[in-house]
Amino acid sequence: MSQPPPDRSSAPPRARPDASMSLLTTVMEHSLDEGYAEASARRRAEGKEGMPRTLKAKLGLAAGLVLAALVVTLGAAEAQVAAPVVAKEREELIDRVNAETSTADTLEAEVESLRKDVGERQRKALQQHGGDQGGLVALLSGATPVEGPGIKLVVDDAEDTDQGGGGPRESTGFADTGRVRDRDMQRVVNGLWQSGAEAVAINGQRLTALSAIRAAGDAILVDNRPLVPPYTVLAVGDGKKLATAFQDSADGQYLQALHESFDIRTSLSEQEKVRLPAAPSLIVRTAEPQAADTGSGAADTGKGTS
Repeated sequence: MSQPPPDRSSAPPRARPDASMSLLTTVMEHSLDEGYAEASARRRAEGKEGMPRTLKAKLGLAAGLVLAALVVTLGAAEAQVAAPVVAKEREELIDRVNAETSTADTLEAEVESLRKDVGERQRKALQQHGGDQGGLVALLSGATPVEGPGIKLVVDDAEDTDQGGGGPRESTGFADTGRVRDRDMQRVVNGLWQSGAEAVAINGQRLTALSAIRAAGDAILVDNRPLVPPYTVLAVGDGKKLATAFQDSADGQYLQALHESFDIRTSLSEQEKVRLPAAPSLIVRTAEPQAADTGSGAADTGKGTS
């Protein structure tokens, strides 16, 4: 006998692959809400859908479109008229800036030329009226270029200038202790003078007894002229003695402490010959013996006035 087919009516129905995405399926199949559909059908039945049908509504719509077109046209016309005026004013402003810049450059060149002329006259005056000590006076005042044996000291910022910690500058409040500061260069120069240097220059800038090393932000100024690291210091003197005396001095030890504490880079080498230019500007001061005040009975101290 043949067997009856198996009864599969009790088997559970196969689940839809998108059964877990019912919300997304509903959104895709019913993109328009039923309330919107009913409202649209009602307006269609009442004849309110589409363009206005009455003459008054049509005239209102036309007037609105004409007004909008008029506003856009007037705005475009005004912008087109104002554009050449703005461009002309901009060109005039650029021309004024260029003219003033050219004038400032010309005046700066004249000032530099006059400064050089005054410096040359001062150097000649020192050499002519210095008597037997004219050469020495010119050398000490920086009025003449010099060359001879000496040393070369290079001081540069640390590679990573965002460092902290203790050391010789702990109490100065510097936010970036890996950067060379004006105070550091002051100590370096003073240490070289004290160690026996006869003439000193930083990055080609000759120093005198009246030179000032200051700071303007992060820049170091020598006689109001900015310097850019690395700072190359050339000093004329007995190279071996000068290098040894500087390294053993307090300022040399200070520079070494900066290197060890903040990784400030330094290098010192003896040079057979270095050449230093004359100082760009000189300040000439004279002194005269103070006359004795016989009326008051005060003794002559021999001090001069400058």
